[in-house]
Amino acid sequence: MINLRPIDLTFGAVFVCLMAIGANISIWFPFLTIPIGGASVPLSLQTFFALLAGLILGKKLGAITMITYMLIGIAGLPVFAGLKAGPMVLISPTGGFIISYIFVTFFVGLIAERSKNNSIYVYVTACIIGLVFNYGIGISYMWLAMNTWLELNISYAFAWVGMFPFLIKDTALACLSASFMVNIAKRIPARWLEAGI
Repeated sequence: MINLRPIDLTFGAVFVCLMAIGANISIWFPFLTIPIGGASVPLSLQTFFALLAGLILGKKLGAITMITYMLIGIAGLPVFAGLKAGPMVLISPTGGFIISYIFVTFFVGLIAERSKNNSIYVYVTACIIGLVFNYGIGISYMWLAMNTWLELNISYAFAWVGMFPFLIKDTALACLSASFMVNIAKRIPARWLEAGI
């Protein structure tokens, strides 16, 4: 059984809010959009906050936080990209990325918790593995959605190529989140959340 303390709920709620802000950052800052193929694709900070949640909250609380974020959006609160909400968002081609955040935080948190060394190398490694889950699940889901219910018939390689600019951005943000964690780890008690989970 998982016992959540008030501090766990507070930090989880903070990251739910950060995920919502990260998903919609381009609404408040319209210049954060990339024109691709005649369409404007907004940049987001969701992956950055999901990686940071795994590093700070750990595997269990991080995963619970991402499940909460997803359930809040499904229930109707406009926390997904473009201030969208509802279960249909998960059926969209990018729905797999939302689902992937649960795995991202769990495995990033798992690596961070098992390491006894609060070094940049451990955190970068954890974040890169988190990115593998993020893009592996997200792009595979997108390819499946486009080739089945959207009937667009694109190749799996083309799906990856189309996401390459975002992968570059998220790789840079992964390194940034790892460097943030090095500084954060110096300011918080070691593994301060473990006792509550």
